[in-house]
Amino acid sequence: MHEISLVHSIFRSLKEQFPDKMENLLRVKVKAGLLSNVQPLLMQSAWDAVLECEQEYGDVKLDMEILPVLIECSACGKVSQVDDYVFICSCGEPCRNIIQGQELLISEVEFEE
Repeated sequence: MHEISLVHSIFRSLKEQFPDKMENLLRVKVKAGLLSNVQPLLMQSAWDAVLECEQEYGDVKLDMEILPVLIECSACGKVSQVDDYVFICSCGEPCRNIIQGQELLISEVEFEE
């Protein structure tokens, strides 16, 4: 389950960025693209397991937002959402230019004041 290593990476990044604020951390919001190979249920389970084992993080909440796959057509320039993994623009042209859907980002961090 690679989600455990992802959770450890998130906390490692937060410790590097906010070394003096970790004890006040309340919530972390993560945006995951549909193609990022992250399952929200597994990510939440991994998050809970890490919090249980490493009590220094307290009761930090995880909010996940799943982002759809967006492509930009090189033929017509239109941005379209991919449904059912069919990478074809509405103009009918196949498209490989993915502009959203592969990312895994810490998008927001909330601290107690």
